[in-house]
Amino acid sequence: MGYILLFIIAVVLLVVIVVLLLPRRARDKVVGICEAALGQNKKKQERKEKILELLAQRGEVSNSDIREALEISPASVVRYMDELQEEDRVEQVGDTGQSVTYRLK
Repeated sequence: MGYILLFIIAVVLLVVIVVLLLPRRARDKVVGICEAALGQNKKKQERKEKILELLAQRGEVSNSDIREALEISPASVVRYMDELQEEDRVEQVGDTGQSVTYRLK
């Protein structure tokens, strides 16, 4: 959660700087980009919460279980699971391939 807070603070500071320094057209474009980034971050957090709910329900899930439940790519699952592992919320069981599953810590 610390990274999320730092990200939000950085975005707010960027918006303040943009509002003060750029002409209106450029300012509107940058603000739109910031809003899009915040929307993507929100979507990512929602998906990670869904993964955690799935883990709470099933105990242990595979990449394909998550992929099917959230309708996302295998690479997205790996990215989300890497982030959840870095946040110390889940752990990987198994080393590589189809034998890998995840569970809550």
